[in-house]
Amino acid sequence: MDELQAILVAGATGAVGGLIVSIPVGPINLTIMNEGARRGFRWGLLIGLGATVMEVLYCALAFTSFASFFSRGYVGAAMQIFSFAFMLFLGFRFLLNTSVPVVEELGHRIEERIEEKLHPRSAFWTGFVRTMANPGVLLLWVVLGANFISRGWVEPNGRGKIACLIGVAVGVGLWFVGLSWAVSLGHRNMSERSLRKLEIGSGLGLLLLAGAHGVHLVWQLARHRINA
Repeated sequence: MDELQAILVAGATGAVGGLIVSIPVGPINLTIMNEGARRGFRWGLLIGLGATVMEVLYCALAFTSFASFFSRGYVGAAMQIFSFAFMLFLGFRFLLNTSVPVVEELGHRIEERIEEKLHPRSAFWTGFVRTMANPGVLLLWVVLGANFISRGWVEPNGRGKIACLIGVAVGVGLWFVGLSWAVSLGHRNMSERSLRKLEIGSGLGLLLLAGAHGVHLVWQLARHRINA
């Protein structure tokens, strides 16, 4: 029963994380809005599918290469502080942002260079390449992955990580499916203003997560002083 509970928690954590990461206005959402309204639901869906696959790959890369290292000893302690500051920064950035968020800005030049070389022509590869060309997405998953493991929401083993990856695929995929459907049905009634409101909700979610993380850090510090 404990194993099943751990798997469900890891899956739910991945789904919520994937949803929070996908909502902010960025190159993929704007591409789906433009192309989905012009070419229909299927085209927008394939763009979202390509982006979802790359999001999951970035999350897997963060888990396998970085998360375990960043959750140990002094490195883990430093990463916890950085995670708190980074989530706080992104949360306020999403709340106060008036244009495309920091995740796109971090990879704007790299994205242009990669797209110039690869020239994605199909809908799927457009979503895949535009997500791959954005290093901010990988950075965000490194921070979230390390935070998920350090908080015990995702067990640092294959079972927990796979459950989280499945959750990420579900959360990201459902968002892009819903966005593609809304855009194709409403012929762009899902405006940038509507996405901006959802982005504010995503920012609030990150701030709540940062707040919970900050409380956890304070509690750990207080317990360490008592034990000392």
